Amino acid sequence: MLELKNLCFTVNVDGKEKNIIKNISLSVPDNKMVAVTGPNGGGKSTLAKLIAGIEHASSGKIIYNGVDITDMSITDRAKLGIGFAFQQPVKFKGITVFDLLRIASGKRISVKEACEYLSSVGLCARDYINREVNASLSGGELKRIEIATVIARGTSLSLFDEPEAGIDLWSFKNLIEVFRRMREMIKDSSIIIISHQERILSIADEIIVLKDGELDRTGTRDEILPSLIGTSSAVTDCKMGAVNGGEE
Repeated sequence: MLELKNLCFTVNVDGKEKNIIKNISLSVPDNKMVAVTGPNGGGKSTLAKLIAGIEHASSGKIIYNGVDITDMSITDRAKLGIGFAFQQPVKFKGITVFDLLRIASGKRISVKEACEYLSSVGLCARDYINREVNASLSGGELKRIEIATVIARGTSLSLFDEPEAGIDLWSFKNLIEVFRRMREMIKDSSIIIISHQERILSIADEIIVLKDGELDRTGTRDEILPSLIGTSSAVTDCKMGAVNGGEE
C-alpha cells in the first residue's frame, strides 16, 4: 500500500515560494488501478514525480508497504518495485527493443520472453524485436514499448504520467486495451495513471481529483466519474484526429 501523509512540495519562483502540492494525505491500496485527474496545473504530474522520487517533498511523508521512502532516491525506490513512465518516452539510439526489454527485466531473457512482453501490449513481436528505440518509432509505438518494459520489470507500483499525450486516436484506442489487460492482470500490485481522458478514468477502480495542488475529492469510479463528465477543465475525451498531435 502507498500512503501519502501531509505531503507538500514548494518551489522558488523569482524569489518567492510557490506551493505546488499542498498538504495531501491519501492511500492507494494494493490490487487497484487508480486514476489521478483534475484541471491543468493542479499538481498531478508533480505528485507522480514525488512518488517516484524524481522530485522530493518539501515536507510530509511517503510510506510504501510500511517503509518510509520520503528521502529515498529514485534508484532505491525502483529497487522496491516502483516504476515510472514519462509523458514522452525516452529514445535510445543504438539500443534495440530487445535490448531495452532485457535491461528493464534486470535479467537474461529469451527472445520468446521478450516477444511475449511485446504481444501483451498489442505489438507484433517480429516487427519490433530488432528495431532501434529511436525516432523511427511513432509516439504510440514508443508508449506501448515503454509499457512493455514496465511489465518486464514486474513493478509492484506502476506510475503513468498522461500516457495519452502525443498519440493519435487509433493508438489511444489500443492503449486503452493495454490498460484494460493490465487491470485484469493486477496481482499484489497497483497502477496509478495521471490522465484527463474519460476513457482511462472509466476503467480505473478509484479516482483522485486534484485542484490547485490540493486533494479535491477521492472515491470509486462510480462515485467520482459522473460528476466529472462534461466538466471540460477536469476531464476531456478523444474526439477526431490526434489526442495530442502524435502519429502512428
